[in-house]
Amino acid sequence: MNDDTPKLHHDGMDVSDLRRSISGGKIERSDLLDDPVDQFERWFREACKAIKLDPNAMCLATVDEGRRPSSRTVLLKYFDHAGYVFFTNLSSNKAQDIAQNPNVSLLFFWSELARQIRIDGTAEKIPTGETLKYFMTRPRGSQIGAWVSAQSSIVQSRSLLEAKFDELKRKFGEGEVPLPSFWGGYRVVPREYEFWQGRSNRLHDRFRYTADGDAWRIERLCP
Repeated sequence: MNDDTPKLHHDGMDVSDLRRSISGGKIERSDLLDDPVDQFERWFREACKAIKLDPNAMCLATVDEGRRPSSRTVLLKYFDHAGYVFFTNLSSNKAQDIAQNPNVSLLFFWSELARQIRIDGTAEKIPTGETLKYFMTRPRGSQIGAWVSAQSSIVQSRSLLEAKFDELKRKFGEGEVPLPSFWGGYRVVPREYEFWQGRSNRLHDRFRYTADGDAWRIERLCP
């Protein structure tokens, strides 16, 4: 047995010994841009070069009306100084959570670079016109798929979803697929960022940007 194989016990796998020595880069305050959006873009561009699959994947954490948290991975579709935009079914669990409590958290984790970015802020619906502009850029199959799934609801079998997809594919034919009224986008407006760079001996570099009027306060945090 390879020495790197996780230890097994009668009740399952022991994951306590799963670790690696991180020898990533380093961050000094002088390395950081004053604007967190510019800093995000710098790291995001580097992630796009280093990571083959879904560098725009981000964990979205929400809290429901019972104050129970939940999280899921969504895809960042675009960002600017106004915020970070993703799209979803407006009847989904995440959308219902946001309706009750717009405070959310985003987390980008890029293992290959030993980097994380956490963004805390509030989620707000984007205008329908903005959603439509993005919807028209989606592959046709994804456009039809948005019509098929009542996201987060119970479905008896996959075959039902596939049958509905085929039905709508025939219905729309070669024509334009309209924007579903129950599908839209959210913009997360940041109030705080954290940029995390993994370092050896668990002495990671962490810097927090906190909104301070029209500027941002930057502070180093203990790892």
